[in-house]
Amino acid sequence: MDFDEQYWTDRYDTGNDRWDIGHVSTPIKEYIDQLTNKDVKILIPGAGNSHEAEYIYNQGFTNIYVCDLSATPLDNLKNRVPHFPQDHLIHGDFFKIEDQFDLVIEQTFFCALDPSFRKQYVDQMSTIIKSTGNLAGLLFGKVFEREGPPFGGLLEDYKVLFSEKFDIKEMSLCTNSIDSRVGNELFINMKSQKPLAY
Repeated sequence: MDFDEQYWTDRYDTGNDRWDIGHVSTPIKEYIDQLTNKDVKILIPGAGNSHEAEYIYNQGFTNIYVCDLSATPLDNLKNRVPHFPQDHLIHGDFFKIEDQFDLVIEQTFFCALDPSFRKQYVDQMSTIIKSTGNLAGLLFGKVFEREGPPFGGLLEDYKVLFSEKFDIKEMSLCTNSIDSRVGNELFINMKSQKPLAY
């Protein structure tokens, strides 16, 4: 199946976005609450309705970008947060982004991609995250019985996949997941392995 723009737009239009919990997820909220530099340049790719972006913006962060293949969730974010900068809403393909960021927040984008794209995902993340930057957020830590999306996976496989391009600071079972996801989420925090530019 081709998970193209029309596929995702149809899912949003029919309300078939099962993993949208309707608010910022607790692990990401608590991670964001620890950040002190509100000028960091943040990207949330495949953001969907982007409750994380709404929360981050409302905490006073000024340099947040949101990317999604479908315009529908971007419009939903604009309706909820009308002052969110229009030029920070990227309606397009994550794999074509050429900008660079201090922090990329992963929230249900990785699991929405066909697993055949996972190495390409890691390569693109390595390209767009600055040498001092981080990739942080959530991955599903289980294999789902039914065909995705969402697609799950296992911690051991993720470690092999990401360690080629990132120093894994944390990749562990969440202790603060919402009730319906207890035991199924891994929190990740990884540092770029790119050499510093002098």
